[in-house]
Amino acid sequence: MIVLGIESSCDETAAAVVTDQRAVLSNEVLSQLDAHRPYGGVVPEIAARAHLDAIDRITARAMEKANIGFSDLDAVAATGGPGLIGGVLVGVMTAKAIAAVHNLPFIGVNHLEGHALTVRLTGDRDNKEISFPYLLLLVSGGHCQLLIVKAAGSYKRLGTTIDDALGEAFDKSAKMLGLGYPGGPALEQWARHGDPVRFDLPRPLKGRAGCDFSFSGLKTKVRQTIEQLPEGPISDRDKSDICAAFQNAAGDVLIDRCNNAIDRFLSDHPEGTHLVVSGGVAANQSIRSRLAALCKARDLSFAAPPVHLCTDNAAMIAWAGLERLQKGDVDDLSFRPRPRWPLDPDAPAALGGGVKA
Repeated sequence: MIVLGIESSCDETAAAVVTDQRAVLSNEVLSQLDAHRPYGGVVPEIAARAHLDAIDRITARAMEKANIGFSDLDAVAATGGPGLIGGVLVGVMTAKAIAAVHNLPFIGVNHLEGHALTVRLTGDRDNKEISFPYLLLLVSGGHCQLLIVKAAGSYKRLGTTIDDALGEAFDKSAKMLGLGYPGGPALEQWARHGDPVRFDLPRPLKGRAGCDFSFSGLKTKVRQTIEQLPEGPISDRDKSDICAAFQNAAGDVLIDRCNNAIDRFLSDHPEGTHLVVSGGVAANQSIRSRLAALCKARDLSFAAPPVHLCTDNAAMIAWAGLERLQKGDVDDLSFRPRPRWPLDPDAPAALGGGVKA
């Protein structure tokens, strides 16, 4: 089977072709960083217009790189949500048009499911396929959740953020420090040369029962710490030390919450073997190494996608679509994109989490 995937949920216009043999025939990603950098964050209207301008040529390039024609495809998949609805609409309508013209099945993919299943495409360190069930830490700019992945389309949420996602806290802390955009990777770079214990930052919910997250207080303390520095430009040393302290505190919270989640996961699924991390923040090497150490201590295997497949891409959408196609789970052309789309629709509402939970 061969599936074309299209991703346009935020600020990357992407298209990819993937096979059921776990081969990525092409994976084209056009970033909009330069368009949004002057604003310090993603502007939805600018993003939607950029997707509209780029989607046809990026899709054509993915097909050309894969060296196939539309007649060779078995389906077309596109991110149907969650995300910025203007961009999601562009990708869905493009995929529907291709499916209609070439008489192909159309699959609307949950963007979060794309992240959740990426390791099934990339495999473990020995390139072996990761089997269900596994414990997933999904951590990005818009989401921070712990879920049990039972199968494609079947998820049990153990915890979620009750306020901010970690990726958002990374980006906004970096913005307060004047590190530029995108903030997360910049903060990680500055943290490498910093003292993680010079500044005392909080670890929200650490030591508490459950698997929920909270990062609003950590972000607020970063602002207060900056305000307490001597007047004038922030020194490079102060920037590095605050970044290191932030990253260390965030890592402590993740380890604590994941430790609780492992207990619940193994209680429900003693046959489980893997903790997986995915999403944009999964590209952070410090967080990866700490999660790997936790897995070693808990006698679990650790898995994460390659760094280039942690951030938004279409290979993960094509793969999630392929897993759906193998189950015979496809959509008709009346599929409606949605800005919110939880992986576990039966999970109780999180206190303070609102619709993002």
